[in-house]
Amino acid sequence: MIDRRSFVGAGLGLGATVLTGLGAGAAQAARLGPIGLQLYTIRDLFSADPVKTLEAVARIGYREIEYGGGGYESMDHAMLRRTQDRLGLKAPSVHIGYESLRDRFEPSVAMARTLGADTVVLPYMTDEHRTEAGWNAALPNINRFGAQLKKAGLGFAYHNHDFEFTTRPGGISLYDRLLQATDPRLVKIELDLYWAIHAGQDAAALIRRLAGRIYAYHVKDARADGSMAAVGAGTIDFGALFTLNAVAGVKHFYVENDRAPAPYLPDITTSYRTLRALRF
Repeated sequence: MIDRRSFVGAGLGLGATVLTGLGAGAAQAARLGPIGLQLYTIRDLFSADPVKTLEAVARIGYREIEYGGGGYESMDHAMLRRTQDRLGLKAPSVHIGYESLRDRFEPSVAMARTLGADTVVLPYMTDEHRTEAGWNAALPNINRFGAQLKKAGLGFAYHNHDFEFTTRPGGISLYDRLLQATDPRLVKIELDLYWAIHAGQDAAALIRRLAGRIYAYHVKDARADGSMAAVGAGTIDFGALFTLNAVAGVKHFYVENDRAPAPYLPDITTSYRTLRALRF
């Protein structure tokens, strides 16, 4: 586990501009688009009652959602879309697993379209893909997914965790292999800032490096011990990071907390209010 100094200083790499919390100057300079929620954050609520959960999300003020987890793949997608439309919620992207894209491509595309998404995100790679051989075997498929989705009129992005940065066969990280082996016109990046920082990455440098290729951010905070927290309840200065958006041009900001505590809604309310304050 990394300590507070290394997490905030080395992880963000923003020098004196990195503060505990949200710097006022940085907050004023930050400009966010609509604030979204990755529904994996509240997957237990969503799987039990998707309509009631989407209503609660809309009441908080969220205007975008990203489908992922909670069993959404097997739900009535037309019903979900009607609920979104009634509540004024848009779903620009959906998370669809590697095996589904490989083995059930057409149904996956139909689901994304029904939900109103214009981008499919590959959210996670399981252990068998995390070796050098497994990763190298998967990369051509990831590139192919991007080409197939483009042909179907959809965008494609890859969402990171920490293992892509920390697994370095031959001294080259899996993440760098992904960036080098995939076509940036076909495979965009959904940058999970928490996981990148947790892996020891300089978030500001990474944003600059990926500028123009980042489809969206996943936004969750980190406590001093490295554990996840609602945005504003931890140590990451998102205000400072988002001042880089003039370079990065990111349009979607999805709140996510993989380990949000029950009853969940207070956690996502804190995150929403913190990010809402950065919009002005």
